[in-house]
Amino acid sequence: MRTSAPARAGQYVALLAYLVFLAFPFLWLLSTAFKPPRELAGLHPTWFPRDPTLDNFRQAFDEQPLLRAGANSLLAASGAALLAVLLATPLAYVMARYRTRLGRAVTGWVVVSQAFPFVLVIIPLFLVLKNLRMIDSVPGLVLVYVVWALPFALWMLAGYVRAVPAELEEAAAVDGAGKLRTLVSVTAPLLAPGIVATALFAFVTAWNEFFFALVLLKTPEKQTLPVVLTHFIGAEGVADLGPLAAAAFLATLPSLVVFAVVQRRITGGMLAGAVKS
Repeated sequence: MRTSAPARAGQYVALLAYLVFLAFPFLWLLSTAFKPPRELAGLHPTWFPRDPTLDNFRQAFDEQPLLRAGANSLLAASGAALLAVLLATPLAYVMARYRTRLGRAVTGWVVVSQAFPFVLVIIPLFLVLKNLRMIDSVPGLVLVYVVWALPFALWMLAGYVRAVPAELEEAAAVDGAGKLRTLVSVTAPLLAPGIVATALFAFVTAWNEFFFALVLLKTPEKQTLPVVLTHFIGAEGVADLGPLAAAAFLATLPSLVVFAVVQRRITGGMLAGAVKS
């Protein structure tokens, strides 16, 4: 059934409104980052800076160790993404291919765990890390991020595994390939879009995470970027708006760059042409 012209126009208008809704906070943040103090203190805010300046960026780097905090965030996010993918890929394969009671129990755990609030799990995680002597350490934070990202990573990758035709694995078995060889040589390459999407999810989640980093990291030299951004807010709750906007804008760039680099691989559909009729 063909869509009528008014309905198609309505769809485009709704899509445009949604894109504006998503882009507005980022564009306003970008505009604020380049505004001089007198424009930020004005009673009538402007959409675009009348006299753009880079002083907010200079002041942000002078006031807070953004490079060191960014390096800590990059280390934590990259480690969490790598470990989450390495653990989730074989487990997701078992969940998708072997329908057992254990697999159904794991699936239920994946769904239920997403409803747990951060406050509910922070005390058990703190006690576990304390026994492991990993409090106030970036590796300990990576472990927490992996635990938090693993349920959703399992659920996401299991869906990608189910999309891989079982006939391909059966053909590999006929050719004499074992389970491990089939997973590595046949299934894993076809799961590349799912693996990349899962790694991206784990990376962005860990990069933007604030609560766990605030509770577990006490040494200033080990704090991540979201925690350091709070230092631009004074004791009385007054924010140094210009440098804060500049630092927050820089903090969003890695996520945007990572997504821009891998989005074609996510949507490319590497399964296309895998099965020939």
